[in-house]
Amino acid sequence: MANPDHDPHGFKRRGVLFVLSSPSGAGKSTIARKLLKDEPSLAMSVSATTRPIRPGEEDGVDYHFVTLDRFRDMVAANEFLEWAHVFGQRYGTPRAQVEAMLAAGKDVLFDIDWQGAQQLFQIAGGDVVRVFILPPSMEELRGRLERRATDSPEVIDARMQRAAAEVSHWDGYDYVLVNDDVEQCYQCVKTILAAERLKRSRQTGVIGFIRKLMKRSESV
Repeated sequence: MANPDHDPHGFKRRGVLFVLSSPSGAGKSTIARKLLKDEPSLAMSVSATTRPIRPGEEDGVDYHFVTLDRFRDMVAANEFLEWAHVFGQRYGTPRAQVEAMLAAGKDVLFDIDWQGAQQLFQIAGGDVVRVFILPPSMEELRGRLERRATDSPEVIDARMQRAAAEVSHWDGYDYVLVNDDVEQCYQCVKTILAAERLKRSRQTGVIGFIRKLMKRSESV
């Protein structure tokens, strides 16, 4: 069902598969956390990954941590909506969990890169909304990565190279935002989500309302 905060008539609608992508350090994770806190009908898609679990992470919450052999088996069984190699590890979106969330009336938030966004769009088409978040400059992006103090200079160099490659795919997204003010950028993301929820193509419940409206007009 539609969230009455966005649709006062509560028309039944199809769920939104809402993709947020950005280079590492551009603020995507901060915006995603704020969005999940403020939007009760939005649920996070938890990716499977072959990378080792990090301190403070929880299996099934941050990621589904699996072995390389298990990941390969999941690929062979077509259990992923999308998957990709990232920094020597594999990441993928389990199909079953997304279908379960949609069946429960949830919109689904994806934190995936341009490859994943492209694969998801090829599978789910019109249900997918793709938002790309840019840093204000590459110099600022490097500064943010350095201030995080979680990566070595070599890893930061690799992230910057990957960031340049990711930015080159900006035109594969429906919306492109510059995160030079996180609160302003977040409000733009919320506006996009609200508008996409109200798109006519997703409002499956409006058909019955229109039929009733037309039927009543004939009797007036």
